[in-house]
Amino acid sequence: MSFLNYIENKIFYILFEFTMIIALSIMLNIANVNSYYTIYITALLIILLIIYLIIDYFLLKKRAKKIITLVDKLNEKYYISEILPKSNNLENKAYIYALKKACKAMNDKLGELEQEKLEYQEYIESFVHEIKTPISALSLSLEDKKEQELKNEVNKMDLLVEQILFFARSGNTEKDYFIKEIELSELVHQVILKYKYYLLNNKIMLNIHDLEETIYADEKWLVFVLSQIIQNSIKYLDKEKKKIEIFSKTGNENVTLTIKDNGCGIKESDLTRVFEKGFTGSDRTKSKSTGMGLYISKKICDNLGLKIEITSTYEEETVVKIIIPKSNFNNMNTK
Repeated sequence: MSFLNYIENKIFYILFEFTMIIALSIMLNIANVNSYYTIYITALLIILLIIYLIIDYFLLKKRAKKIITLVDKLNEKYYISEILPKSNNLENKAYIYALKKACKAMNDKLGELEQEKLEYQEYIESFVHEIKTPISALSLSLEDKKEQELKNEVNKMDLLVEQILFFARSGNTEKDYFIKEIELSELVHQVILKYKYYLLNNKIMLNIHDLEETIYADEKWLVFVLSQIIQNSIKYLDKEKKKIEIFSKTGNENVTLTIKDNGCGIKESDLTRVFEKGFTGSDRTKSKSTGMGLYISKKICDNLGLKIEITSTYEEETVVKIIIPKSNFNNMNTK
């Protein structure tokens, strides 16, 4: 608040004080007080009023700055009414009362929404676990090679159901992760086995190397993220000689796992949007993609302190990097 705004808010008080000073001057003149003393007293009172206004302004500004600092430091802003300093000003008391009522109503609503979200998540998880049983049974019954095409469709169903489960859980990774030592080669091998039928059927050449690194992470979440990347690579390989290369590189501060394919690539205009919810790309049909895999993967990586980056040359290749900071290993391992 500027000093001019402050003066505008105090205009009636200032007018009242000036009226009283003028009235006092008139009374002193009527009482035949020496005009010199009258002018002196009037000037003194005006100076005192100005000094008071300046001091009051800076004190008010200091209190306002203190409140702003408190608000900025507060993570849950809806608790602001609980930390505001008490005021003897009737108008301020009314504002604080209104704010407390508003915050309480909002907190009650947030509580309801959190409960609804929890119930929804529990239902989704229950549904996924229930539906996975018949899907697994159906997949086992289709082991005959003659039914491979149908088995592939069943596997797609299983992957989509898994995606639903991880999406439902992705908002609460801190409550559902277990950090342990992982051999990067074993992690990649686990994902490759998951997609072995797709890789064989599409005659995809794999080049896996330099995976001797040991990392500390949640295996379940990281397997899901890597699965989404491999799934995308398989989905958009359009060359006669299809290739996927997976390798890692260790730096001073992180381990970078790279997945590179020679598929259709991503348009430069789409690169900034690949992690958006539901984004399927301007040149990709919706029948091929839900636009959820990378969105969930980015969300998981953010929650687990990892970075995921994508670079691409349209119609040539796509490179995805999962960057695992070494500085997080000990911190995450002690949780």
